[in-house]
Amino acid sequence: WQKREISNFDYLMYLNTLAGRSYNDYMQYPVFPWVLADYHSETLNLTNPQTFRDLSKPMGAQTAERKLKFIQRFNEVEKTEGDLSAQCHYCTHYSSAIIVASYLVRMEPFTQTFCSLQGGSFDVADRMFHSVKSTWESASRDNMSDVRELIPEFFYLPEFLTNANHFELGCMQDGTVLGDVQLPPWADGDPHKFILLHRQALESDYVSAHLHRWIDLIFGHKQHGSAAVEAVNTYHPYFYGDKVDLNNIKDPLIKSTILGFISNFGQIPKQV
Repeated sequence: WQKREISNFDYLMYLNTLAGRSYNDYMQYPVFPWVLADYHSETLNLTNPQTFRDLSKPMGAQTAERKLKFIQRFNEVEKTEGDLSAQCHYCTHYSSAIIVASYLVRMEPFTQTFCSLQGGSFDVADRMFHSVKSTWESASRDNMSDVRELIPEFFYLPEFLTNANHFELGCMQDGTVLGDVQLPPWADGDPHKFILLHRQALESDYVSAHLHRWIDLIFGHKQHGSAAVEAVNTYHPYFYGDKVDLNNIKDPLIKSTILGFISNFGQIPKQV
């Protein structure tokens, strides 16, 4: 990868595989980074650093204000509960079965998976994945319970962005009927152009020069421990497979609660 003999996409897929992530498991699906921060311009400038997301910071720390709120949450747990094991910045995760299914909800078999995870029906329309721009704003700035990253399909599969099966996904409060995913202006409403430019962004010089910083957060030394605390990158203890020994938990209720928590909210990849 350092010799530029494989692409950033291939390298990320290789790391995901090493870390135990697989297309066969929605709870441990391959995780990819948001690479862009520009979802409003008419044209995409891949030579401007401002176009890109800060890959050295997790999604919860993309803005200074949001980062401070999560640090405050981390410190408050220490003061109030006195149980350091529950101390974390994030109680939700960047990759989970529901996040994967929500991104791919317009395609089977993910449509059925999403509905089954939602109790048999689609979610409230305003909470459905309907716009790349609003999802980025939610995950990077607006929603304290949303720190989601992306999935590999954002870089090669235009079909997941269109409602080719004409599912009735509902109507938002502002009257918008959900159909195809709303794309940034620079994609000209064309899913193929979106995927092409998004893949170019992933393979750009800027991302190539900074991708290792994101890899440190997700797969490397900033994944847990003091380095993770410093990077504002700690998650609920249940998300870390090596921190929870289910074999030693005798109470079946506690055991099923932990398993339910993990299956609903996701797992940290194995450290590479």
